[in-house]
Amino acid sequence: MRGRTGTFGHTGTVTVLIAGGGIGGMTMALTCHQIGVPAIVFESVAELAPLGVGINLQPNAVRELFDLGFADDALGGVGVPTREWALVGRNGNDVYSEPRGLLAGYRWPQYAVHRGELQMMLYRAVVERLGPASVRTGHRVVAYRNESSGVVAIVEAADGDRFEVGGDVLVGADGLHSAVRQQMHPLQGPPQWGGAIMWRGVSPGVPIRSGSSFVGLGSLNHRLVFYPISPSDPSTGLATINWIAEITVDPSTGWGSGDWNRRVQLDDFIHHFEDWNYDWLDVPAMLRGASEVFEYPMIDREPAPHWVDGRVALLGDAAHVMYPVGSNGASQAIVDGRVLGASMLAHGVGEAALIAYERQLLEDVSALVLRNRGAGPFGILGMVDERCGGMFDDIDDVIPKSELDDFMARYKAAAGFAIETLNASPPTISPGARVR
Repeated sequence: MRGRTGTFGHTGTVTVLIAGGGIGGMTMALTCHQIGVPAIVFESVAELAPLGVGINLQPNAVRELFDLGFADDALGGVGVPTREWALVGRNGNDVYSEPRGLLAGYRWPQYAVHRGELQMMLYRAVVERLGPASVRTGHRVVAYRNESSGVVAIVEAADGDRFEVGGDVLVGADGLHSAVRQQMHPLQGPPQWGGAIMWRGVSPGVPIRSGSSFVGLGSLNHRLVFYPISPSDPSTGLATINWIAEITVDPSTGWGSGDWNRRVQLDDFIHHFEDWNYDWLDVPAMLRGASEVFEYPMIDREPAPHWVDGRVALLGDAAHVMYPVGSNGASQAIVDGRVLGASMLAHGVGEAALIAYERQLLEDVSALVLRNRGAGPFGILGMVDERCGGMFDDIDDVIPKSELDDFMARYKAAAGFAIETLNASPPTISPGARVR
């Protein structure tokens, strides 16, 4: 490693420097190991812990995790396979439902997982496969400098000490507030908020419908999303239910709390859902079952015109933070790392690989960011609102099923998990492939 080698106790040359130890950064590190490229991860948090709530991993991302050696037994330890995706109107009547994962005909399942547990699973694998010195917690990449022979990352330790580390490429996987992106796009402006406020929590509950269903309930601007992220306890029948309660308000005054996420009291928002009680679900009781609740603005950024600057590339939320409406954020970060690894196999570890990665993904993923800003698959609820005010007895009288199927098919194609296309596609990285 060029730079202060002794600080990390690492021998040999580190080819890929990775800023950020989230899901995208850890996937990138594991991919580097798979293709025989030395890598090191710099993570600002002093000690990684399984923080966060639930997310869904689409089959295109699960395929990549399988190819990294995480089979059903590993993913089953951090979540459950999703069997159904369903939308239900505010009156409790079904709007749309479809099978997911293997039941839908994919060769790979869809998984609902605890985000923090997934990150820890990946982290443990990085340490096991790449060695303990491969992840440097308490160290944040704050800037970079391209040079003719490589790239230099400026790293800041927890005590404020700064030093330089050299490598062949730098991957900025440092999230929404990415320092790497900020240097690459200094005039980008702050994240954008469109008026949606989310409250997130987990509660014990009895899974409904298929027993592993992702359910969106309500209207476009006033809804609840929930799904189990653990198997049911055999003795109680209860699973851990991840839920997101959401309303949309006038965004013209800006986000007023001063925090991007904060712990709040149930009384701060439960009045929006107090009368949401059905014979199959007591919404207020589910919300009250959470031990803690966090409030978030639903935000994204304008698509970046480029993700690459010399020997530096953006990945995951640093490249394309998007509204969490289509289960695309973590899934796309995983796919990003795999595509970048495949580009290194094809072009070597350098600028040519980064440019190929950008050319393959930037246009389509930027379009997905904008599609999700327009509500993504929840746009179906907006169609219901427009056509009948959200009140109906039979959805077929409002929207033909063929129209709903076409809407979802277009979204899956845009998001990269159309069934026939994904099932027929070769592995992103062939088994045994190594950078020469």
